[in-house]
Amino acid sequence: MHDRPNRTDTDLLGIYLNDHLAGAMLGVDRARLLAEAEAERDPALADAVRPVADEIAEDRASLLTIMRSLEVPVRRYKIVAGRLAERMGRLKANGRIVGRSPLSPMLELELLRLGVEGKAAGWRTLRRLADADPRLDSGHLDTLLERARRQLETLEQLRLDQITETFQQSADRAVPQGAHA
Repeated sequence: MHDRPNRTDTDLLGIYLNDHLAGAMLGVDRARLLAEAEAERDPALADAVRPVADEIAEDRASLLTIMRSLEVPVRRYKIVAGRLAERMGRLKANGRIVGRSPLSPMLELELLRLGVEGKAAGWRTLRRLADADPRLDSGHLDTLLERARRQLETLEQLRLDQITETFQQSADRAVPQGAHA
């Protein structure tokens, strides 16, 4: 008799997906900013982050396609709020008044990793719903989940590499010249 979930379920799913869309916008902006900011200081990090940023943008497009297939409208105010939150996050104390701190790339990698974890949770939610909703393509969701897993591996490796880079640099700067043992 009913081809779609009841009104409450659709409304709740719309809220949920719009929250994920706002997070996806934040993730794309943050990943691109990291790649751009590190292009001169750490070109290898920038080169490793760029493809992840591109994939996050592709994932955002997939989410928009899924939302259309579910007839979930995009709530622009959530996107604007997400963008404002991302810009406010740039104002956090990072040990430097002007410019980027050596700590910035590591914190941004952690933030991106958390965002991808959240995205994967969203894909898992939709994957479970796909069993009962033919508008959701379970194969595509499986592909998105696999890509999120790869992104997590990449971001975690970059984060681990950045630990040494960040804190070794800090230690090297703190030791006066000629004081090395």
